Amino acid sequence: MSTALRLGTRGSTLALAQSQLVADSLTAATGRPVELVRIVTAGDRSGAPVAQLGVGVFVSALRDALIANEIDFAVHSYKDLPTAQHPSLHIAAVPQREDPRDALIARGDKTLAELAPGAVIGTGAVRRIAQLHALGLQLQVTPIRGNIDSRIARVLGPEADLDAVVLARAGVARIGRSADITETLDPMLMLPAPAQGALAVECRSDDADLVELLAALDHAPSRAAVTAERAMLATLEAGCSAPVAAHAELAEGEQGDEIYLRGAVISPDGARAVRLSRTGTPADAAEIGKALAADLLDNGADTLMGSTA
Repeated sequence: MSTALRLGTRGSTLALAQSQLVADSLTAATGRPVELVRIVTAGDRSGAPVAQLGVGVFVSALRDALIANEIDFAVHSYKDLPTAQHPSLHIAAVPQREDPRDALIARGDKTLAELAPGAVIGTGAVRRIAQLHALGLQLQVTPIRGNIDSRIARVLGPEADLDAVVLARAGVARIGRSADITETLDPMLMLPAPAQGALAVECRSDDADLVELLAALDHAPSRAAVTAERAMLATLEAGCSAPVAAHAELAEGEQGDEIYLRGAVISPDGARAVRLSRTGTPADAAEIGKALAADLLDNGADTLMGSTA
């Protein structure tokens, strides 16, 4: 029997679920057994807001373990990765993406429009806070940290202190709590974070055999969409904590598949926003993202990102 591959993962319920999903998929596709190796990251040890922790706080320990050959590959929530390519590492696969939209979990099964003025809604992302303010629903928005279960408990638990929370739908689904979702938010209301719902399977770039093996998990449409979204983010020079949103969809066009990329930069108070879109072919995904970022900057997006850029 082949030696088990060591898959590095954070120890949260969501990270373990995502890593096990990848492990099972790889074993099914290639026959190679996989064992999970838990790695504690700086983001797991801190209670500070994500916007203060900075880009890459959840991935640096996993990358250190990869470079030290303590693990063979790692699974990240793609949106947590810095946009700059690591010189020694390679994204060998982007598995099929989960639903990238945001989800509302509210008391009384309410939708966003049904929440009363003054209702207290919690979320951890500057992007979501900005877009919630932009809706003009007179909600009180408060930044929160914690894993998905603890965030949901603040709405549905015995000591609940919030009227609602907004979370990534993909994460809620991956830990089996989709039944708690009271509304999946239309991207026209709440544009997702770049690469939200997507996973990145990363290994050392010089491990040619593993690069080839992991490629069995790659889903080309998901990779193209994420490439466009992250190219936009990188060109804006904005991190995962900036009020930047993007959503790329692949659809069949007259000349074959097309990417439709929407992007937005919103001021933290929601008072101002620049929202634009671009289309092109999947082969030009990165160029579409760069071009949309240039359009956003030409329309004043850089003045909206402030100190979070």
